[in-house]
Amino acid sequence: MKYLVDGGNLPVLKIRLTAGEMIECEAGAMSWMDEGIEMQTQAGGLGKMLGRMVTKENAFMNLYYARTDGEIALSSKFPGSIIAVPVHPGEGIVVQKGAFLASVGNIRNEVFFQKRFGGGLFGGEGFLMRKFSGEGLVFLEIDGSAHTYEIPQGACKIIDTGYVAAMSESCRLEVRTVKGVKNVLFGGEGLFNTVVYGPGKVTLQSMPISATAMQLYQYMPHSSGN
Repeated sequence: MKYLVDGGNLPVLKIRLTAGEMIECEAGAMSWMDEGIEMQTQAGGLGKMLGRMVTKENAFMNLYYARTDGEIALSSKFPGSIIAVPVHPGEGIVVQKGAFLASVGNIRNEVFFQKRFGGGLFGGEGFLMRKFSGEGLVFLEIDGSAHTYEIPQGACKIIDTGYVAAMSESCRLEVRTVKGVKNVLFGGEGLFNTVVYGPGKVTLQSMPISATAMQLYQYMPHSSGN
């Protein structure tokens, strides 16, 4: 299996499969493919289907199998980046809702529950995220550009809400209240920050859809109510 991310800020993941290889992806992600590749839609059991639904992802997954050598292309839903993250036993990743695009190899996909109430309620990532473990590659859609940092044991990264795209399963996520009344009221950063503790890697996105939507909303015409 070979892959290429093409298209700049409107990325397309082009994967060349050899006969017998397969790739699993979100339903609706395929943009084009060669004739020798076949699709199978699957739910993977009621539990997995419900898990994807509660994280606001498609309830079904598509499996593409190559009868003969060929290419399949998967497009991002939003301007940004597509990155490939290696996953190994004991080195899984936790990702935000909607970031998963596709996976290759023996990858297990399950719901990840945040342990701390505040992290789910105020952190911007929600109570439920997705965890991928096993052996293989996971392809993620990133809003804007992707920036990955290694966080040592005992250290942390303070992040504005919504900017966490993915983190190692060894990392821990909490929410910290912004200190100071003036900072909260006039700082423009909101009331809470997300804090990711090491050890592990964290991948941040520069243009979350939620933040972009709020910016665009300011320029939309609004009814006066008359």
